[in-house]
Amino acid sequence: MAKASPSSSSSSSSSELITASDTYSAHNYHPLPVVVASADGAWVTDVEGNRYLDMLAGYSALNFGHGNRRLVDAAKAQLDRLTLTSRAFHHDRFAAFCSSLAELCGMEMVLPMNTGAEAVETAVKTARKWGYQVKGVPDGQAKIVVAENNFHGRTTTIVSFSTDEEARASFGPYTPGFEIVPYGDLAAMEAAVDENTVAVLLEPIQGEAGVLVPPPGYLPAVRELTRSRNTLFILDEIQSGLGRTGATFACEHEDVVPDMYVLGKALGGGIVPVSAVVSSRAVLGVFKPGEHGSTFGGNPLACAVAQEVVDMLRSGEYQQRATELGEHLHRELGVLAGEGPVRAVRGRGLWAGVDIDPARGTGRQISEQLMERGVLVKDTHGSTIRIAPPLVISKEDLDWGLNQLRAVLGTTA
Repeated sequence: MAKASPSSSSSSSSSELITASDTYSAHNYHPLPVVVASADGAWVTDVEGNRYLDMLAGYSALNFGHGNRRLVDAAKAQLDRLTLTSRAFHHDRFAAFCSSLAELCGMEMVLPMNTGAEAVETAVKTARKWGYQVKGVPDGQAKIVVAENNFHGRTTTIVSFSTDEEARASFGPYTPGFEIVPYGDLAAMEAAVDENTVAVLLEPIQGEAGVLVPPPGYLPAVRELTRSRNTLFILDEIQSGLGRTGATFACEHEDVVPDMYVLGKALGGGIVPVSAVVSSRAVLGVFKPGEHGSTFGGNPLACAVAQEVVDMLRSGEYQQRATELGEHLHRELGVLAGEGPVRAVRGRGLWAGVDIDPARGTGRQISEQLMERGVLVKDTHGSTIRIAPPLVISKEDLDWGLNQLRAVLGTTA
């Protein structure tokens, strides 16, 4: 990997910092043994000055790259003016952000939060309240239908409808009111949606599950089903949205418009946590003061950065880059699929899940070997690695990263 002068003011080595982290922080993550000190665009630099190509982009939180100048400038300008009021008062960035995000989504109202999990929790509360007040579901009987292998967060309510035992085990008792069906199985979805169903909550592409794309026609069919049965269709576009797949939202690839978008990650530009639920006035209008909130949700700094994200997406530049580079990525990965150690490749835009033959190694082992060659990816579900570089990556850097993957797998271009 390329070398650069150390950029951290700390004299501690990576090993020392990792040891300190293991000593003083809870072990709820298993990060790769790299300690990042600085970053720019698609590249990060560790405390020893080693450079790595970031092919994960913070699970899409860094769609616009590290240290994006427009976003950093927006944040710095706001830092000098106002950072927080809480929602006890109005501030001068709030209305513009909400209106611009609603317009981007083709919706009418926005409820801003901070993390993706908070946004999903907000969507669940919204759907239930809408179900009782508008649809007329009997009190306490509201049901939300979700898909197997979903990943919507790790709060106690969300893990209650997870099928990932690593995230779920030992955290009960679990929240009732959810039914889980196989992802992409329309017959199972039709059987599950009944008179007490207030919403269907899906990821248009399941990221944590290995970048699983549903069968063609599935999302439009679920859209029609929910519409015919007076049920909200909620799409979690936290990882898939805001340019990642080559469209502003992944559901656009099948001309689907949900009743509610759940957004996060890239909305904060990799600078601050920003999430939001975006829907119609008929849906989000069910809330009254005091029924839901967040001290930091919609704060001035978050609004300034997210407003710039929305403005950047309006140009279509990043969606176009994800389309063009994504076609190249999948063409190159497609050559590997079915040959040697690569079992399958899935995805859309600048997002791919690569299944490695377990005989060649686990996803963790492949990720560590790529790290040694200066490329950062992350494993999921055993022998799958995810590739999701910042949308600002150059074609040359993308090809270099793919060449490192070929070298690790022992294949040739």
